[in-house]
Amino acid sequence: MKIRPLHDRVLLRRLEENTKTAGGIIIPDTAKEKPSEAIVEAVGEGARTEDGKLIPMNVKVGDKVLFSKWSGTEVKVNGEERLIIKESEILGIVEE
Repeated sequence: MKIRPLHDRVLLRRLEENTKTAGGIIIPDTAKEKPSEAIVEAVGEGARTEDGKLIPMNVKVGDKVLFSKWSGTEVKVNGEERLIIKESEILGIVEE
């Protein structure tokens, strides 16, 4: 199954957090927080203004982004969890 987000929505794959602390302590699954970093897997065509003009997306497929913990809607794609959020909920693009 393939998903193409509509309008100004983005499909994200969360990145896995480290399971060890800097001191070597292993963090159990029950104590882990959901990561707030993700890779963009698909983007919509962009938002439209009231007069119908297309506002292009700032993110593209493959970008590593930061987003707030409680944003978006979780969906399952081919048995794997994904997140669909509006582009405005993305806090920034990670540039390495």
